[in-house]
Amino acid sequence: MPFWKRDGEKDIVTTASAGNVDQHADGDLEPGVDARRHTGRVKCPTDSVTLHQLFYIFGMHGVGAAIISGGISFAIAYAMYTSQNPSTSPVRLFKLPNTLAGDAVVSLVFGLVITWFVEYLVVDRDLRAGGVRPIGFVGEPERAPVRWLMLLDLLRDGGHRDAAKAKRMPAFLWDQALRIGVLFVASFFLFWCPAVGILAAAVGTRTPGGGDWDWYFSPRWAPQVFKAVFGGVLALLTTPAMASFWLVREGWRLKREGALLG
Repeated sequence: MPFWKRDGEKDIVTTASAGNVDQHADGDLEPGVDARRHTGRVKCPTDSVTLHQLFYIFGMHGVGAAIISGGISFAIAYAMYTSQNPSTSPVRLFKLPNTLAGDAVVSLVFGLVITWFVEYLVVDRDLRAGGVRPIGFVGEPERAPVRWLMLLDLLRDGGHRDAAKAKRMPAFLWDQALRIGVLFVASFFLFWCPAVGILAAAVGTRTPGGGDWDWYFSPRWAPQVFKAVFGGVLALLTTPAMASFWLVREGWRLKREGALLG
């Protein structure tokens, strides 16, 4: 599906039912994908979750993303905080310039934005290459807010769908930004708030005598470990959800075009 197209637009895709594909094909293609046409244009949505899909979602896109994100976050924090002088530029929880709470917000925004678009591109590439099959057993939602969130056309009376319209890149990016904003609000309460609470309660120290209300941290190891854990957990939980989202949406599209489950 082209990057800027809405869900209902037609691609030149040849779909095949389970009976028309080689279920025992050799190679790296998942069963249900015709190995003789491994260009990725023939794919069959699954009628139940497969072990390959579980490994793809939670192994490659869960654990793998967590390791990569945690490692990158650790390296960035090491470069940012290790050379700071605690006397002139202390690392604190809320106060600038070295604020771990603010750093976590920035990490949350960039992590969600990057993950959203990277997952779209990676999953789309793998679907086209036959490396993974779309998820076909999840039914399309009917409620308008959920359909909007899932990038689906709205249903009118009688179950008719609004005609799909081509969207140019700016409009497409705006659509994605709105949904990333929804994810940010949810992730802020699920990840940022507990992370800041743990830092304040278990790691940070306060100025003796109560002269400062903020929490202080050593510039070595505390910020680095915090960013690594925060980035890793964020990727571990959000990346599989986004990968599943794109797999399910592709399954919806193919089923509407007549593909059978297998």
